[in-house]
Amino acid sequence: MPKRKKYSPDFKREAIELARCSGVSCREVALKIGVDPSLLTRWVRDEELAHLKRELARVTKECDFLREAAAYFAKESSGPRRSGPATTSTQYD
Repeated sequence: MPKRKKYSPDFKREAIELARCSGVSCREVALKIGVDPSLLTRWVRDEELAHLKRELARVTKECDFLREAAAYFAKESSGPRRSGPATTSTQYD
């Protein structure tokens, strides 16, 4: 069984960038750099998925922060309001 070829992270990164920015298909780029076209397509897809996961995590974090801030300010605004010093009614005999 033939041993699978390992590609460095730098090579993968450059191949993905080339596939995205070159204006030609992934297949053409893959054949030009000597990589199986399905492999380059998978690298591009995996990179896009990783980017989307990072973006989702960032947006989720922002949403959680805004939800907590809204709850905090809602609690602050619904608390007791004082229009002046508290008065107590005391009856004198």
